[in-house]
Amino acid sequence: MALFKKRTAGKPGEWFYCLEHKKVEEGPECPAKDRFGPYASREEAQHAMDTARERNLEWENDPKWHDAAKRGEDGDQSP
Repeated sequence: MALFKKRTAGKPGEWFYCLEHKKVEEGPECPAKDRFGPYASREEAQHAMDTARERNLEWENDPKWHDAAKRGEDGDQSP
């Protein structure tokens, strides 16, 4: 008997987008490292890559993430 049983986390009714197989799955079926989710609906999971793309654009354009211009090249604070 194994001490640790390998089990995928998640419940039926939770939807995931598998990055490996590029498909929506309920459950989940694939390991956590290969998926986005959980999502509340199949439709939400189908748009996982669009959602990720939109969030990446928001973060790339967020001025809080681009405060390096306020610092010198070596990371020292400039007045």
